[in-house]
Amino acid sequence: MITRADVDEASTRIAGKVRRTPVIEVDPGSFPGQVWLKCEFMQHTGTFKARGAFNRVLACRERGELKDDVGIVVASGGNAGLANAYAASQLGVPATVFVPETAPAVKVKKLGAIGAKVVQHGAEYAEAYEAAMAYAAETGAVYCHAYDQPEIAAGAGTIGSELLEQLGEVDTVVVAVGGGGLMAGVAAAVEGRARVVGVEPANAPTLHSALAAGTPVDVPVSGVAADSLGARQIGRAGFEVAIRTGVRTVLVSDDDIVAARSLLWEKYRVIVEHGAATAFAALHSGAYVPEEGERVAVILCGANTDPATV
Repeated sequence: MITRADVDEASTRIAGKVRRTPVIEVDPGSFPGQVWLKCEFMQHTGTFKARGAFNRVLACRERGELKDDVGIVVASGGNAGLANAYAASQLGVPATVFVPETAPAVKVKKLGAIGAKVVQHGAEYAEAYEAAMAYAAETGAVYCHAYDQPEIAAGAGTIGSELLEQLGEVDTVVVAVGGGGLMAGVAAAVEGRARVVGVEPANAPTLHSALAAGTPVDVPVSGVAADSLGARQIGRAGFEVAIRTGVRTVLVSDDDIVAARSLLWEKYRVIVEHGAATAFAALHSGAYVPEEGERVAVILCGANTDPATV
């Protein structure tokens, strides 16, 4: 179970390794209350996941689990792969990244440029994941999950504690939900001080479906944000924290996400990926309407996208 103490420990551990990302205020009158944007898309590798990656690898090194000659292994051709490969390179250990054979060449090239060894295996992510787990068991490499490990989630949660330091007080934190690592960490970080609203694409409602069923369940995944919010099941860590802290969920459509992403560019010259725009879409679409005077922070979690498509 992830707690604020875990997040505080992560903050100390990764200090100096990650960027303290800025907060900007949305134009007054745009929404009821006060709204700020937490610009986490400016983090190393363009995604919040660098925080969890550093926390995981450093914690394993502290416990003597990290072999400097073997390093880490991860199954992800997306943001998690990039973040963990970057953390490994900065800490001077090897990173092996398993991706499906269908992974886009541009992502494979980017991973290689960071210094990771890329292994293409299987037609789907599940096959790449199984191969990565087998590699970890065989070599002793530290496995870094994309979202469902306590240290990964606690590292992501440092965004929440950082946000409270920057704003002093906030009533609500709005965050996109895929596998739930970011949501879990942030909810633990702000527990007792702010509520968390988890925003999901209607085409990938992992948390919404889990709360309705009373347990994590598989859901079909599709839509414009599936590349970053495409987990088929909410992680156990995310589900447990959501239940404990009372995370509220709202759903937004693909059209809502695209519209929010366009507005962020047109009004604020902010370019984010569809997954990050999902959080802002909750306010822009009216899926979440703040009360008068409510202080709301929206986490814009990543910017690994093609600017030409905005």
